[in-house]
Amino acid sequence: MSPSSSPRPFVYVQDRLVCSGVDVTALAEQYGTPLYVYSADAIRERATMLQQAFAAAAPRLNTTLCYAVKANSSLAILKMLGEAGCGFDIVSGGELERVKRAAPQSVGKVVFSGVGKQAWEMDAALQAGILLFNVESEAELELLSERAVALNKTARIALRVNPDVFAETHPYISTGLSAHKFGIAIARARAVYQRAASLPGLKPEGVSVHIGSQIRAVEPFGQALARVRSLVEELRSDGIAIHYVDAGGGFGIEYGEGAFDPAASVASYAKELAAVMQGLDAQLLLEPGRFLVAQAGALVTRVLYTKQNGDKHFVITDAAMNDLIRPALYQAHHEIWPVVKSDRAPQKADIVGPVCESGDFFARDRLLPELEAGDLAALLDAGAYGMTLASHYNTRVHPAEVLVEGGAARLVRRRETLDELMAAEIL
Repeated sequence: MSPSSSPRPFVYVQDRLVCSGVDVTALAEQYGTPLYVYSADAIRERATMLQQAFAAAAPRLNTTLCYAVKANSSLAILKMLGEAGCGFDIVSGGELERVKRAAPQSVGKVVFSGVGKQAWEMDAALQAGILLFNVESEAELELLSERAVALNKTARIALRVNPDVFAETHPYISTGLSAHKFGIAIARARAVYQRAASLPGLKPEGVSVHIGSQIRAVEPFGQALARVRSLVEELRSDGIAIHYVDAGGGFGIEYGEGAFDPAASVASYAKELAAVMQGLDAQLLLEPGRFLVAQAGALVTRVLYTKQNGDKHFVITDAAMNDLIRPALYQAHHEIWPVVKSDRAPQKADIVGPVCESGDFFARDRLLPELEAGDLAALLDAGAYGMTLASHYNTRVHPAEVLVEGGAARLVRRRETLDELMAAEIL
């Protein structure tokens, strides 16, 4: 797929890469590199796309998007999605605090997932009045009851059930099999719901499922939701009123050059889930993360050096694995485009960073137009699990972040300083 026909907001205009109409070279010159650049227009478009697809597939189905904060937790992006009517899926007390600061009006549409919720996090969520706790173990159920009673609150809960559905994705981001740490075996769910209904301070109102991330086929989502529907019907027959079905997230994108029509993919996804939900009379919660933000973002980096070691050619950039760890962690593919096109011949190269690890790479043996010292390059589809997975390894500061909206760019996170990086340390 050529850049001009890409679903990404990054395209070439007269051989210069632009993001939603804003020149990427100018952004790099103004804010420095490494630099994360996001398109607010593209993120908002994806959210609207999902909302409209479910409205078309199931007009009578009440569907709420609960954006997965872990994908990209920028306060500016959370604020924008809250204003677009989204709720949020959180997995920590820190993420709850981000929602409270960026989109306080949306706290009542927060679902709290995660296998290791601590007492203080439960307390914060109970005090905030979130929509639903997605409980992942029987021990968590007991602690949540204790905290709710102590605070004189009622916790609406869903059990995250493990449907044992296989979804083809990287093993590190597959979550729906019995071998994984997530959720409660669906075969035990009825008994655990009965226990939950007997505990003070708890109100079972939902069932939750999540089978993994970066899943491109829609059938596994339908299979998992069908098992959840059967459970909902059994629970209702047991006298437990289930009002919410949380279908999780994990709907994927195309990271490579293959054809990808986001609207058509979403329409298939909505049709699959709507068919299962038909006639169930429950609110459907969705937890999209990557699909909303991944292709809206890029990591812009500058080439520092090039070198030849035997048969291997290396392009060394000022971005590193601490800025974008997905290639090192998941062997993930990111397209790499020169920010300014040239007529140089293609060259096979490893694109690597300055971190003192052989695992510090963005691409290996990638055929790209020759890159020289001083050139800018963009690592595409970096809007999800980029900055949120960034580290300070090698005492490297976090990059700046820029949000492009309506043909203008604004800084939404300034580049960290070394003083800020070391501020919490004590000599």
